[in-house]
Amino acid sequence: MALQTIVKISNVTNLSDARYCAGMGVDLLGFSMDENSEQYVAPEKFKEIRSWVAGVHTVGETASIDVVEIERLLELYQPEVLQIEESALLPYISTFDCRVILKADLSLMTLDQLEALFSSVQSDQIDYYLLESKGAINLDEDLKTVLKNLAGEYPVLLGIGFTTDTIHELLAELPIQGIALTGGDEDRPGSREFGELMEMLETLETDD
Repeated sequence: MALQTIVKISNVTNLSDARYCAGMGVDLLGFSMDENSEQYVAPEKFKEIRSWVAGVHTVGETASIDVVEIERLLELYQPEVLQIEESALLPYISTFDCRVILKADLSLMTLDQLEALFSSVQSDQIDYYLLESKGAINLDEDLKTVLKNLAGEYPVLLGIGFTTDTIHELLAELPIQGIALTGGDEDRPGSREFGELMEMLETLETDD
C-alpha cells in the first residue's frame, strides 16, 4: 500500500490504529510519552505496539522542556524519531542520536513569528517542522502564501486546513512534505471505528 504523500499519525494510543495505519502505508506513528497527557502511552504498551507493526517509524512525542527528562524518555522508549515543541532545546537535542520533529502551534503565532521560527533553526537540527493548531485557525490566502514560501525551503508536515474534499488541491498548491492526522480511542480493545482517519487515508491511496 502506498500514499500520495508522507503521513504522520499523532497521539496513537492503541494497537488497532497502529496496525491499520501501518497497513495503509503511513510513514510516522506518534505516541505521547508525557504522563500528564490524555493520550499517554506507557513504555510497556509502546514496546508491545511497536512489536506488532512494521514499515513505519515510531515518534516519541513530548511537550517537556527539560532536557534531562527528554533524555530519560528517549532511553526508556527508544523511538526512532523525537518530537518536541520548544526550538530553544534544539542545540541540546541535536547531540542525541535520533531524528527530530519540531511541532509548532499556528494559533499561538503571528505570520512574522512563524517565519522567524523557521529562520532561527539550523537545517541540520531537525527533520520536519510539524504545523498544527489547538485553536481555531483559518488557512487563508496570507497564511497559504507564507506556508508556500516556507514549505518550498523547509520540510513541513501540515496538520490543519484540509478535508478529504480539499486535500488533493492543497497538496497541489503547497509544496509540503506531508500531512499530520490524529489517532483515536478504542471503544474496547480490538474494536475501533476509524471514520475520518480511514476516509483520509483511502483518499490518499495510490495504485503503486
